[in-house]
Amino acid sequence: MWIKICGITSLEDAKVAVDAGADAVGFVFAASPRRVTTEIVREITRALPSNVEKIGVFVDSPADEIVSAVEAAGLTGVQLHREYSDSDVSNLRQRLRKLTASLRMVHVVPYDGDSANFARRLQSLAAQPITDDDPTVVLVDTRVGDRVGGTGIPFDWGAAQDAFHRHAANLHLIAAGGLHPDNVRQAIHTMQPWGVDVCSGVESVPGKKDHPRVKQFIRVSRAAAVEFADAAQR
Repeated sequence: MWIKICGITSLEDAKVAVDAGADAVGFVFAASPRRVTTEIVREITRALPSNVEKIGVFVDSPADEIVSAVEAAGLTGVQLHREYSDSDVSNLRQRLRKLTASLRMVHVVPYDGDSANFARRLQSLAAQPITDDDPTVVLVDTRVGDRVGGTGIPFDWGAAQDAFHRHAANLHLIAAGGLHPDNVRQAIHTMQPWGVDVCSGVESVPGKKDHPRVKQFIRVSRAAAVEFADAAQR
């Protein structure tokens, strides 16, 4: 189970997430109460272990801005809240991997209740050629109005369940949107995602993590993944 704690704004919060066992931390470079600068992020990333992924979250950002932020902030991955053409994605990946050979690219697919359209979006991504022997990574978040993520509202896990299960073999699917320590076990057992992502569900106020909740979220997520794996082997 891959776990990302997103919306990190301080080294203290990042270290708590990493020490608790997070695989990745996320930094928001878009309009948000959690928005950070490349300077702030650089001070954080240089103090974290090399095996922890440092992912920048970008919304409608041009390629030059993304590449510049990755280089300046010491990022190892990008989360893209925008529909890019296949050629744009390929060009961006090539540019970024000149900076970071093992860079993680996360495509965001917002779920707005239209399960048929959601399934088509996943099918389209699943049909893309696999790069570096790794399946395409897709984060599913809740769309509310014109907000494509970061709403803190869960989507309909039951309605999305079939698409998650169908593409589990050819996509790395990450569940996000409204997760918190009290519901992440249910989300994992319902959708069986490759990973989970949390932001507001482990905060005391926007931009400040509640450390006990961060630890609880990671602990519950790990336990739920083990439960599912054990049940699948029976």
